[in-house]
Amino acid sequence: MAAIFFHHVVGDLTVGKPEIVELSDADTLEDAARAIAGSPEGAVPVWRARAAPEEPPSGARFLGMISAVDIAAFVATAGTGDQAMRTAVGEVVQHNPELLREVDPGTRLIDALELMRHGVKRFLVRKNGSWRGLTKRFSMLYNGKWLKNSESGSPSSASSSSRQLSPFISSAVRFCCLSREDILRFLIGCLGALAPIPLSQICSLGAINPQYCHVEASAPAMEAIQKIPGDPCGVAVVETTPDGVRKIIGDISAYKLWKCDYVAAAWALANLSAGQFVIGADENGSTPISAFLEPSVSSSVMDEAEPGRSPRLLKKFSSRSIGFLNSHANQMRSMYRGRSAPLTCRNTSSLAAVMAQMLSHRATHVWVTDAEAEEEGVLVGVVGYTDIFGAVTRE
Repeated sequence: MAAIFFHHVVGDLTVGKPEIVELSDADTLEDAARAIAGSPEGAVPVWRARAAPEEPPSGARFLGMISAVDIAAFVATAGTGDQAMRTAVGEVVQHNPELLREVDPGTRLIDALELMRHGVKRFLVRKNGSWRGLTKRFSMLYNGKWLKNSESGSPSSASSSSRQLSPFISSAVRFCCLSREDILRFLIGCLGALAPIPLSQICSLGAINPQYCHVEASAPAMEAIQKIPGDPCGVAVVETTPDGVRKIIGDISAYKLWKCDYVAAAWALANLSAGQFVIGADENGSTPISAFLEPSVSSSVMDEAEPGRSPRLLKKFSSRSIGFLNSHANQMRSMYRGRSAPLTCRNTSSLAAVMAQMLSHRATHVWVTDAEAEEEGVLVGVVGYTDIFGAVTRE
């Protein structure tokens, strides 16, 4: 196992991390959608509202994680469009306090990885403070200074032989939140120290999880939503050949819905098949989506007029039309579109290549296809964060 996991601590990864901004259970789904657009993994933590304005974040107030899939599924079930987006987050989030753990900045990286392998998705870490009694002779502090354990041998620090926090430098307690994406970014910067694991094939490292969730392309899209597991938060949309081979055509996941128009996506979930949802319906232009939408929903999926076309003309539900949040007006006006190309790799791909794919696309997983199959896209498994963390820490 690489020595960096023992020589580094969680505090090293908090350099440059902004102070946490809480999403409370009293905020609306519109607030959650804006928070998700700026967060990794297509999900954000939800906290119980503070009893006092100066109350710091704590693991005791953490309720769970709300994802883009949760919002889209709720709006699709409610069927009330924009009105559903004004629902309180507390009515939608699934309570699961085990997804976040409050840890000391001096926690060893190997211990943090072990926690994430067992389901933790976020770490709540203090940003202001110092600690003594580090795990190795040398370990870098998050403020960039180096400290020897021998310096902690004075009487004043003798009682802190383990990784205990000393009194805070400032009375104001500041926290940041570390995600699995932060851990992966750190590992990408340490590929040399992890050699030869990063250049090894994922099939030889046992990093491929064959127990993936899937749904047939002909099944309703809402059926796929109901099958999505907690980790990785995605389900493969497949076409099964007569001989039982599954070919992936797309996926429905939190990171795919990361910045979509949730009202339009909810309509698509409720009315389209999984295959239509991921690749876009009516590519040939036969049926405009306005034929199916109610007036209240139609107004939310209008596009601005283009040169030479009449104003407020509806686009079709198509993989060529995209709906991202308007960062200036904070409105969701464009059409949701399916994303026809799932993020895939081959079972012979290197671990470093898969890590780079996930980081560049801000994805939570990569679908694995068979490199020896005669046809493209034959699905054999999936690689997620826990699979990568398990591969790099395996003895």
